[in-house]
Amino acid sequence: MSLGEPLPKTVFGHPWLLQGGEKMSKSRGNVIYADDLISLFGVDAVRYYVLHEMPYDNDGTITWELMVERYNSDLANILGNLVNRTISMSNKYFGGVVTKTGAEEEVDKDLKAVVTAARDKAAAKMDEYRMTDALDEIFAIFKRSNKYIDETEPWVLAKDEAKKGRLAEVMYNLTEAIAIGANLIMPYMPETAKNILDQLNEKEREYDDLDKFGLRASGEKVTEQPAIIFMRKDLKEIMEKVEEIKKAQIAEYEKENGGAAAPAQGSAAPASEGASTDKAEVVVEMKPEITYDDFAKLQFVVGEIIKCEEVPKSKKLLCSQVKIGNQVKQIVSGIKQHYSAEEMVGKKVMVLLNLKPATLAGVLSEGMLLCAENAEGELALMVPEKDFEGGSEIS
Repeated sequence: MSLGEPLPKTVFGHPWLLQGGEKMSKSRGNVIYADDLISLFGVDAVRYYVLHEMPYDNDGTITWELMVERYNSDLANILGNLVNRTISMSNKYFGGVVTKTGAEEEVDKDLKAVVTAARDKAAAKMDEYRMTDALDEIFAIFKRSNKYIDETEPWVLAKDEAKKGRLAEVMYNLTEAIAIGANLIMPYMPETAKNILDQLNEKEREYDDLDKFGLRASGEKVTEQPAIIFMRKDLKEIMEKVEEIKKAQIAEYEKENGGAAAPAQGSAAPASEGASTDKAEVVVEMKPEITYDDFAKLQFVVGEIIKCEEVPKSKKLLCSQVKIGNQVKQIVSGIKQHYSAEEMVGKKVMVLLNLKPATLAGVLSEGMLLCAENAEGELALMVPEKDFEGGSEIS
């Protein structure tokens, strides 16, 4: 804006990635760090999970258990097993040479239709920011290829010398389908895509050619030593490693907070002695200490809301006119999901008065209303216990 450049017409704000349905917080002890995920599953597997499990218009959920489940089902079984089986059969039956013979059958048509349609289907989903659906369209290639193996039964064809040409065509079709699928997942899983193409002895193709079937040169060899792309993970072994990660995080938290223990991940903070166990005790994460001089710079006062309106095109913001003594301040607050504009009018509230003005959603805000937030994300305005006049100092 300051450069005079045109502003974006569309801004995509993605939803939350929740840990087991809750927001992640160090004080809650339920943070899953990307570095830890990568150390156990690899970069591309983490990229796949996050892209696949965060729908365009809903929050996504991640847990260690769900990560293992998705890794094994999609990456190890559907993709990794397909690549390994195809290359292994090519080596077993033809010494790794993949040849197009033209011995086609009706079942080949459906495989080719799925493969050649995937590019445009995925692109259409990406145009709508639906990355989850785009990945599903690409993985339809790998799922259809696995079904194609079951339909054509290469191990049965290999027993009949008269069907050698048909077997070669089947292996060519599988290799070509995987090559196109690998090219399509390149933006999402670049290391995996390159690994697959290297094992197939294929080069990256032009995007415009990814709706064309049969561009692989006949007679090219695949690798003689196929490497498993995604080795299946054992949940028990992963969770044992996760426990070590949690212990290290708790130790770090205690060090940062002078020995105050953080709750274990996936569990609530312990209730204080003698308190009700219906709700978990809130664990407060301390910020750096300040001096009294720092605190004295903040001016807290009582204000009375005399007018309140919703901020246009915003799901969270309310704009309040707050009477503070002999002046009126305009304050924008993200409390629309907790208070209606109508019920705000007439409330006495606590205000941080000398906060530097800022513009929120195009509306000037000249202060801050003080609120409390619980572990469930519920907000409540802080209000004076007595009916003090607007402008009264809070100290």
